[in-house]
Amino acid sequence: MIRDSRSASAATPLSSSPLEPLLTAEYDADPGLVHERLRGRYGPVAPVDLLGVPVWFVLGYDEVLQVMQNPRELWSKRVDTWRAYAEGRVPPDWPLLALLKADNMGFHDGERHHALRGSWNAALRPFQDPGHEQARVLERAVVRYCDDLIGVMTEEAPAGRADLAAQYGRPLPLMVANHLLGVTLERGDDVVTDLWRLIDGPDSGGAYQRLYAALLELATDKRHRRGDDLPSYMLAADPGLTDEELARELLMLPGFLDFTGGLICNVIVEVITNPELRQALSVGAIEEVVNRVALSNPALANLSFRYARADVKLGRFTVAAGDPVMLSIAGAHADPVFAAALPRDTVRSTRAHLAWGAGPHGCPSRRLATMMTTIAVRRLLDRFSTLTPALPPGRLPWRPSPFVRALRSLPVRYELDGRHSPGTGSVPGDSASSPSGEDAAGQPPPSGLRAFLRRLRGGR
Repeated sequence: MIRDSRSASAATPLSSSPLEPLLTAEYDADPGLVHERLRGRYGPVAPVDLLGVPVWFVLGYDEVLQVMQNPRELWSKRVDTWRAYAEGRVPPDWPLLALLKADNMGFHDGERHHALRGSWNAALRPFQDPGHEQARVLERAVVRYCDDLIGVMTEEAPAGRADLAAQYGRPLPLMVANHLLGVTLERGDDVVTDLWRLIDGPDSGGAYQRLYAALLELATDKRHRRGDDLPSYMLAADPGLTDEELARELLMLPGFLDFTGGLICNVIVEVITNPELRQALSVGAIEEVVNRVALSNPALANLSFRYARADVKLGRFTVAAGDPVMLSIAGAHADPVFAAALPRDTVRSTRAHLAWGAGPHGCPSRRLATMMTTIAVRRLLDRFSTLTPALPPGRLPWRPSPFVRALRSLPVRYELDGRHSPGTGSVPGDSASSPSGEDAAGQPPPSGLRAFLRRLRGGR
């Protein structure tokens, strides 16, 4: 149980605790082994070194959930609550600092957070409410983007090898981002490359500034030229937002979509390496598999920092006021207290997991992410008769990152279904697989997509 400072014992000095480096080659290869070693040594909360900075790493399901729910507002997301930062003990070039200093909804508390979240909810509603025309337009667009990407991937031959991360899982969310933002494809590769730099650590300061500059230009344009897009809907929900504030809010969108790209690839791996599960999908259980993978292999493995407002008992330690904690979703899901209660069914799994967060900072875009992932996986299964991994699961390369668990590449061998020809979209009469009941493809991929994908692959 979490208790505030009135009932907590003396705080454990984080700086004087023995710290185990978190981001190591072992962690990149198999974070579960690191989680279990930390859990065995420290219990549900462990002191770790994160790129040279001491942090409390929270692994227990109950502890992660209680911090998320933030009882009596014991935890803050504001970086100025971080004692070491306020005292100048965090190097200004520390790789994750630019992300943690982001002045947007994800890093605010209280009334300001509530107001900004209201704007996000209003702006996302047209894209997430199934009864809204923009949601139907977006679903048709996602189907079309999937078919365009598959068309480019297979245009040279109906069978061969492909990288489903670089050619499908990562570019698809970027195409959706361009749809939501109301922008063109051409600048997207620069945006996503900077996004990877921001989330994965290196060059985060420069990446943040470039991303912010691009989105500030967009925010200024949308103020004068409204459309059926996310920035315009945000301005309609809160006309008082300045261009600078809107740009900072929009910085959250690429991160969400990068996480969704990771989830898409993680689901694909689960499907193509598990024949029993693949068979179950023939009866239409894809959304259930997405939920299962969000639990077993969450793409957002760890969350950005929260800071204790007062001394707080957490696990075996008392976290001092101003200390940072990093919540591990993957670690919480592997907690025996939680894992022992999971159903053993091959497909079905509980929805009591934490992949979408909980409490005031829970994910506002859960429906959107689920829709994108479900369509992306369904289109692959519809279009290919064969999809097999070109590497054993244990040899797949993962991106080194403190936050996301996402593949750097996903090599597969493929064979198109005989009803399809290379470089085309849906076959005539394939409307049953479209969420709108319409044939969403059947057209050549748009001009510029091939060049965009080449630049995207070269930038990573």
